[in-house]
Amino acid sequence: MRLCRFETPFGTERAGIVRGDRVRAFRVTRATPHPLTDVLLADHPIREAQRLLDPDFPPLSVEEIRFLPPLEEQEVWAAGVTYKRSEEARVQESKGAGAFYEKVYGADRPELFFKADRRRTVGHGGAVRLRADTRWCVPEPEFTVFIRPDGMITACTIGNDVSCRDIEGENPLYLPQAKVFKDCCALGPVLLTTDEIGEWRKLKVELEILRRGEPVFSGATGLDALRRSPEELASWLFRDQEFPYGVFLMTGTGIVPPDWFTLEPGDTIRITIDPIGCLETSCYRGG
Repeated sequence: MRLCRFETPFGTERAGIVRGDRVRAFRVTRATPHPLTDVLLADHPIREAQRLLDPDFPPLSVEEIRFLPPLEEQEVWAAGVTYKRSEEARVQESKGAGAFYEKVYGADRPELFFKADRRRTVGHGGAVRLRADTRWCVPEPEFTVFIRPDGMITACTIGNDVSCRDIEGENPLYLPQAKVFKDCCALGPVLLTTDEIGEWRKLKVELEILRRGEPVFSGATGLDALRRSPEELASWLFRDQEFPYGVFLMTGTGIVPPDWFTLEPGDTIRITIDPIGCLETSCYRGG
């Protein structure tokens, strides 16, 4: 089942189901102000989705809508240094703190940090922000899971953990500034329930960056290169934490552009994970 949030041609925001090239909307009532969350938290999500479909809302083509990030009241968290390639990049960029990243990669306890909420997250077709005070900003394409309040992973999507490598490299304690700012995160285009994913280790993450319509970087990695499984990361995240609406967790990146590369305003970022789809965003400079 493919779930989404979207903006209609009339400017209203709805949640619903994507079937083929059509979108059906859920009802929004005083009793169900957040229907996407209700479906995600239900014991039988497919049955709940069918119950919440709005019979008075005609199906729309995906060409008529604008996808919004598929979250409502949830937070977005992220895991760092979960791929060997990420460890190598963090060690190389850091100024005298490389040993810390080596310890993170091999340690029992993973690196987990708050990334964004709904206000800081954009969806497919949106624009991520390049901090005004960074000279080295890169996308971090990540397989992203939705975890219910009981710790069970029930859906997944595509995430972009936009990162300022120069800020984090100057001092690891600057991580929140390197990671958390306006429009620092992208999710979408849809949420795919895990019953349609199959074996996650067989999935591949692909990244393409276009500048003035021409490719300037591309890369790919298999999820079988993840050192820690999404389930292991989820178990650590839920230690002494509670997420009453569930939580999104980015599982780390294994695609790192070369050190000379930085995103520029106007760049297009395309992240593809089949069978979820393609998350495409542009970039703009903050100020």
